[in-house]
Amino acid sequence: MPLYHIISWNVNGIRANEKKGFVKWLAKGSPDVLCVQETKASPDQLSKCLLEPPGYSAFWSSAQKKGYSGVVTYAKARPASAASGIGIPEFDREGRIVVTEHPNFHLFNVYFPNGKQSEARLDYKLDFYRRFLAHIEKLRNLGHNIVVCGDYNTAHKEIDLAHPKENEDVSGFLPIERAWMDELVDTGYVDTFRHFHKEPGRYTWWDYKTRARERNIGWRLDYFFVNRELMPSVKDAFILDHVEGSDHCPVGITMDV
Repeated sequence: MPLYHIISWNVNGIRANEKKGFVKWLAKGSPDVLCVQETKASPDQLSKCLLEPPGYSAFWSSAQKKGYSGVVTYAKARPASAASGIGIPEFDREGRIVVTEHPNFHLFNVYFPNGKQSEARLDYKLDFYRRFLAHIEKLRNLGHNIVVCGDYNTAHKEIDLAHPKENEDVSGFLPIERAWMDELVDTGYVDTFRHFHKEPGRYTWWDYKTRARERNIGWRLDYFFVNRELMPSVKDAFILDHVEGSDHCPVGITMDV
C-alpha cells in the first residue's frame, strides 16, 4: 500500500515566503498534499508558480479583507471534491478553511482564529472551535474519516510550550482554549504527533521579535488531528523545525491510503 505524505505550514504570508524559496522547497519535498495557512493573499495577487506549482492543483480560500488570513491546499492527485469554508458566513468570509476529499478521508486545512487581539476575538475563536467540532462530527457520524491540520493557535498541554507558567493568562494557553482541545480528544480525535513523540522541547512557532527560535523558546501551535478510527492508517507524524521562512515551521503525517 503506498504511503501518503501530507504537510501543513503557516507561511505567514505566501508572497514573502516565495521570496525565501517556497516553490523550490515544495518541489524538493514533494508532499502528496501541502496545506498552507495565513497566505495573506488572494489568487489575483499571485505568481503562476504559487497559483499552480508544477504537478499540483490548488484550492484557495481567501479573506474578504485584503492581506489577511487565507488558506490554500495543494494536491498532486485531484480531490474528489473541494470546498472553501464550511457554510458558516462569519467564518468563511475570513478565508480560514479549505476542505478536500481524498481516498478514505476528508482533509480540513484550517487557520484557526487568534484570540489575543480582544475579548471579542477570543469569543469568536471559541465559537469557531465549537461549531467546527460540531461540523466534523456530523461528517464522522456519516461514516467519513477526518483529518484536521493547520495552525490551531493554542498550545494544548504544558509540554507544548517552553514557558507554561508565564503564559497561563495569555490567549493561546488559556484554560478555556485548552479545554476545547481536551474536548476534541475526548470526542475521539488523536493528536498524531504526540501519539508518536512524547519528548518535550518540540515546537512549531517562535516569536520573531525576541529571536526565540535561536533559543528554542517556542509553542506547539500546529497540529494534525485524525479521528481515532483512522489512526491505524497513520504511520508517523513529524515536525520539520529545520525549515525556515516563517515564524512557524511545517508539520506533517505519513499515512497508508
